[in-house]
Amino acid sequence: QTISKPSVVARMLSILHEGSRARASGTLGRVLEIGTGCGYQTALLGQMAQRVLSIERLKPLHDKARANLGEHRAGHIRLVYGDGRLGHPPNAPYDSIIAAAGGSDLPAAWLEQLADGGRLVAPMEGRAGSGQVLLVVDRQGDDFRRSLHEAVHFVPLKSGIE
Repeated sequence: QTISKPSVVARMLSILHEGSRARASGTLGRVLEIGTGCGYQTALLGQMAQRVLSIERLKPLHDKARANLGEHRAGHIRLVYGDGRLGHPPNAPYDSIIAAAGGSDLPAAWLEQLADGGRLVAPMEGRAGSGQVLLVVDRQGDDFRRSLHEAVHFVPLKSGIE
């Protein structure tokens, strides 16, 4: 696996923070991160959120993140080994959802687990053959407003655990 470029991570976190709920509260609130990786973005989220639940599907990466974050996890960062496409219903809803992998579809579970007033940022395939772009989804009740942002390149979003 690869680590996301720090400038892209900063951009995604900035977009999350521009969400109406985050602006009002000053934090990202309760965050669901899809794709813990080595824990770099998780550590940053831990500084910006009230609570972070991060899911990683690859056991070696999950273990590496546990080791890297160590005592920094404190009580407000929780690492879960599981299938990120499913989100994590037991702790939903989430004020912010951020994904470090992209695909051709946005998992329905993520939208279901996004809180009213929440924001989701994820890389998704744009128009046919145009590559990935950042997709932003803002939820207001049952309305999901989508907007596309700049081009990015992330690892593919996959189901299951390994």
